Amino acid sequence: MKKDAMDSLNNIDFKKLASQQKSIQMKMRLLALAHFKDGHSRTQIAKFLKVSRTSVNKWVQTFLEEGLEGLQEKPRTGRPAFLNAMQREELRQYIKARAMDSSGGRLTGNDIHAYIVNKFGKHYHPDSIYYLLNHMGFSWITSRSKHPRQSQPIQDDFKKIQN
Repeated sequence: MKKDAMDSLNNIDFKKLASQQKSIQMKMRLLALAHFKDGHSRTQIAKFLKVSRTSVNKWVQTFLEEGLEGLQEKPRTGRPAFLNAMQREELRQYIKARAMDSSGGRLTGNDIHAYIVNKFGKHYHPDSIYYLLNHMGFSWITSRSKHPRQSQPIQDDFKKIQN
C-alpha cells in the first residue's frame, strides 16, 4: 500500500461517514472499509456484509487508488431514452393540458401511447408508458372525473335535502 493511502485509511472514521450517508451502496462501501481498517480479511468482510468478496476487493482497491471520491456512484450507461428531453416536455404539456380540460373524461395510457406514436413516431410497450409517466413525475391516482354539465350549487342543494 502507498504511504499516503495508508495514512488516509487510518485518519478517516468510516463508521461515522457511513452513518451520514443516504445511499445504501455508499454505506456498504464505507462499512467494508471500516472493517478493513480494523484488520479483518476481505473474506470476513464479505461474510459480515453479505456481499461477494470481489465487491469488497474492488471497493478497497478503489479507495486505495482514488480515495473517497472513487467510491462515489458513477453514472451508468444504458439504453438511451426513446423520447429526448424536448419531446418529454412536450408530452408533459399535453398531459397537463388534457388534465385541465373541462370536457370531462379521463386520459388513459392508451391515449398517451397513441399521442406518442402519432406525434413522435415512437412505439412503447403499454407497461412502459406507465413507467415513463412515473419517471416524469405523474401519478395515476386520480379523483373521479367530473361531468361537463355538473353544477356545484345544485350538488350543494341536494346535499342539504339529504340531511
